[in-house]
This record gives sequence, C-alpha cells and structure tokens, in this order.
Amino acid sequence: MTSTLDPRLAAALGGPTVDLAALRERLVAAAERDGLVDVAYREVDSPFGPLLLAATPDGVVRIAFAGEGHDDVLAGLAHDVSPRVLAAPGRLEPVARELDEYFAGHRRRFDVPVDLRLVRGFRRTVLEHLRTIDYGRTESYAQAAAGAGRPSAVRAAASACSHNPVPIVVPCHRIVRSDGRPGHYGGGADMKVALLRMETS
Repeated sequence: MTSTLDPRLAAALGGPTVDLAALRERLVAAAERDGLVDVAYREVDSPFGPLLLAATPDGVVRIAFAGEGHDDVLAGLAHDVSPRVLAAPGRLEPVARELDEYFAGHRRRFDVPVDLRLVRGFRRTVLEHLRTIDYGRTESYAQAAAGAGRPSAVRAAASACSHNPVPIVVPCHRIVRSDGRPGHYGGGADMKVALLRMETS
C-alpha cells in the first residue's frame, strides 16, 4: 500500500509516496530491536473464528476469542501489563504455528513459554495444574481443585478456569463437570465439545 504524503513529511521521508506496509515493518522491527515493545500481538484464523494472540518477552500472556472483543482485550493489556502494546506478528509466530498444528491434529502438547502474570494466588496454581493434564484426558472441577492443593475449593477452581487468560494453550477445556457435561467455556460450549472430541477421536 502506498500513500501520497504531506509535502513536508514527504521531504523528511525522501519522496512524495511511501510504502506504508514496509514503513510499518521497519518501525516495528526498530521498536522490537530497541526493547520498546512490552506486549506484541497479532490475530490468527482458527476453525472457531479469529483469535487474538498476545505475548510479553516472557511468553504468551493472552489468547482471546472473537466474542471477547479484541480491542477491549488490548486495552486491558495496556492497563494491566504495559501501554507499550504493538502489532508485531513475528513475536507470535511460534504460538501461531503451534496452534495451527494443534487444530490440524498434529500437536498434542504446546511448547511455547506462557506468561501467567495476569493471574495470581490459587487461580494461578489451578492454571499451572491444568498444564499437566494430558491431551485427550479430562478432569472434573473437583479433581482440578484437588490437583491444585485445595480439594474443597471447587468453586474457586471453576472460577480460575473461567478466567484463564491463555485458553487452549493452558487447556481449561479439559475440565468438565462431575456428571461429564462440558460446562462453560469462554469460546462457547460448542467449541469446548469440539476440542474434546478432536482430542479423543
């Protein structure tokens, strides 16, 4: 994409037109190189609609479904993590690739680093436990609470699952009700059922 610029800006850039995409790529690369990007993000397609991926230098910090409102999620990251949020797709390439492999049925475990700074206390302990549940396996909310060290905290475990900032990679979809019903899911009940079926087929 090219654009005709204001003459003063054109003089500063060296010509009357500029390739905006190339300019943006150079600016993003410079910001990354100089350590000015605290949260990088990109959107990717999935079988369940677009996903927003966001990462800090420590790992994937957020995966959001379309229904969450990606602009709202980015505003939340700017408030909760850092205002230095920038679309920098390259940093998200590893998780985008692993998600593609997962949805294609070729990946059973995510290897990308995860940054759980958005959750604390028992919720974080529950999410760390979820990462130990193998592909194709499920646990009840009561089992998740016990696995996180507080067997009586079933409601708190359910709350941790419902507030999981990194769904799919941190597999809260593998937590189901004690009667076997899927229970709630941020991406919708149909998506949760589809993920569980994919993992057990």
